[in-house]
Amino acid sequence: LTLLAGVLTNEAKLYERDGEVETQGDPTEAALLVSAKRKGFDPKTVRDEHPVVSDLPFESERQYSASLRRRGDEHVLFVKGAPERLLAMSSRTLTHEGEQPLDQDAVLDAAREMASRGLRVLGMAYRRMDGPPSGDSLPEPEDLTFLGLQGMMDPPRAAVPEAIRGCQDAGIRVVMITGDHAQTALAIGRQLGIAADDEVALTGVELERLSDDELRARVAKTSIYARVAPEHKLRVVQALRSRGEVVAVTGDGVNDGPALKAADIGIAMGKSGTDVAREAADMVLADDNFVTIKAAVEEGRVTFDNVRKVTFFLVSTGAAAVIMILTALGAGWPLPMVAAQLLWLNLVTNGLQDVALAFEPGEPDVLERPPRARSEGVMSSLLWERTALAGLVMAAGTLFMFRHELGAGASLQRAQTVALTTMVLFQMFHLGNSRSEYLSVFRKSPISNPFLLLATSAALLVHIGALYFGPTQLILRVEPIELATWGRIVLVASSIVVAIEVHKLMRGAPPARRG
Repeated sequence: LTLLAGVLTNEAKLYERDGEVETQGDPTEAALLVSAKRKGFDPKTVRDEHPVVSDLPFESERQYSASLRRRGDEHVLFVKGAPERLLAMSSRTLTHEGEQPLDQDAVLDAAREMASRGLRVLGMAYRRMDGPPSGDSLPEPEDLTFLGLQGMMDPPRAAVPEAIRGCQDAGIRVVMITGDHAQTALAIGRQLGIAADDEVALTGVELERLSDDELRARVAKTSIYARVAPEHKLRVVQALRSRGEVVAVTGDGVNDGPALKAADIGIAMGKSGTDVAREAADMVLADDNFVTIKAAVEEGRVTFDNVRKVTFFLVSTGAAAVIMILTALGAGWPLPMVAAQLLWLNLVTNGLQDVALAFEPGEPDVLERPPRARSEGVMSSLLWERTALAGLVMAAGTLFMFRHELGAGASLQRAQTVALTTMVLFQMFHLGNSRSEYLSVFRKSPISNPFLLLATSAALLVHIGALYFGPTQLILRVEPIELATWGRIVLVASSIVVAIEVHKLMRGAPPARRG
């Protein structure tokens, strides 16, 4: 009867394909069908022999489901749900000797022992009815005969504990919110590395007794929530957000919709998730795998880092050009570059390199840094400081070469050519500085980003070609440069590497890591 109850209070389906047993529906209910099948019960035959009269689907608020079935001339109510809930509705138990008084403590002890091994435990009960219900729906069951317990395990995927550790190293706190028994939730939580050995789960009943302020204090130190209803999950999300946390929530059911909506990032399951959950979520997990969430966090951080690197590179090189022009105007000097040269600098040489910088691979410690603050923009205060330094160094170096050429008696066009070439090389050297906010340029392999190597080489070759090709000489107002001048330009332009390396040593320590 215990196995029959698991089959008849069940919406999952079991079928065979190519000699293999396959299931469709909720994994817990599917497991009940498989266990019955292994004991010789065919779920389809059992259901055909017990036609349904009325069903009461599972709801987390009531913690049970029920199905009234017709068996021959009698009506039998089968109930499945949380052991403690069914025991409260049962008055006896069925044994080999027939119906006997119910020892609730013994059943609860057995359920706790099973749950402590990480098993999801369900109780089964039944009652012979006098006839079908008088109304449209089943009344709350009472005076049931308790049949027994069934335990099942949905073992975590092998890579999940490592993924959770990776998230924790990244400063992401992982909590479990489940409808399972507290002991089951704690056992699974310890296997996954979410719960400490002395962790205490917060149950839905306990959560209901807490005020919003009390819950706000509890969520700071609670990692396991058990026997919760959808409204409890929503309250936990709201309490975490009220503490300033950025909250991501996973869910697959219709009842998860409010929590998915309330979170900063709602993540629905693509395979097992309902349409309601997917519509309420901000992101859909195509493979229903927690490991993918860790990969998404890593990819998101790499993308943000690269946006920050490109922004720093563009703003600092742009600042250098502005400082250079304004200084020349303020000092009453000739302009170090004409409009066509500035356009060339920004669109051709600079434009090739900033696009390639966006393809920079992630740094090794990207998942070992704590999350950035909500208020932190694309450019951090450290990068604004570094931008000012880089802009001043590049502007000063370019103006130095420009004034040096004029002082040596060179023509204005030659001095402007030297200034333009100096700024082009400044940008190329500075590109290496921009590849990491914290790491030295000498610790970044030049071949780790082949796009950057190709773009830098192409930009340099295009610029050299423009200096020695007649038509572009006329358009850009440039002229060839001899080897000695090239040497001086390289020496001056490389000073940006020295300046930024010193700044990284003094101010560029990465954020404190979290273990």
